Amino acid sequence: MDKDIKEVVASSYDALVLPGGVMNPDRLRTNDRVVAFVTGFFDESKPIAAICHGPWTLIETDELDGRKVTSYPSLKTDLENAGALWVDEEVVTDKGLVTSRTPKDLPAFCKKMIEEIAEGPHDQRGNEARKDGVHQLG
Repeated sequence: MDKDIKEVVASSYDALVLPGGVMNPDRLRTNDRVVAFVTGFFDESKPIAAICHGPWTLIETDELDGRKVTSYPSLKTDLENAGALWVDEEVVTDKGLVTSRTPKDLPAFCKKMIEEIAEGPHDQRGNEARKDGVHQLG
């Protein structure tokens, strides 16, 4: 970590990756600044990738209604209660949102995440993606 959550805004980044584990996502989802930061990626239609328990933080954004996702199996009910369509697949992509279940899915997750980041902003909530077609990573 090189910046505190108080110092960052989604507009300064091209994409967001939410790693798994249990403790990290559980702490992140209870931090209002983190939730606002993650919501900013949805607001700007930027790619978001979450694996394992990472989608817990996504639930708090209220942006999952009708979105197809996957996660560690124990999050299924939480995600469905948030309106998501949960499926048991190694990687799921829904308008720039990439989700996977467990570390064994990392090869497929990383490949799809890189593809989505290379594509740049997606039309997640009716926002227009960049018209000039130029999307820089970094």
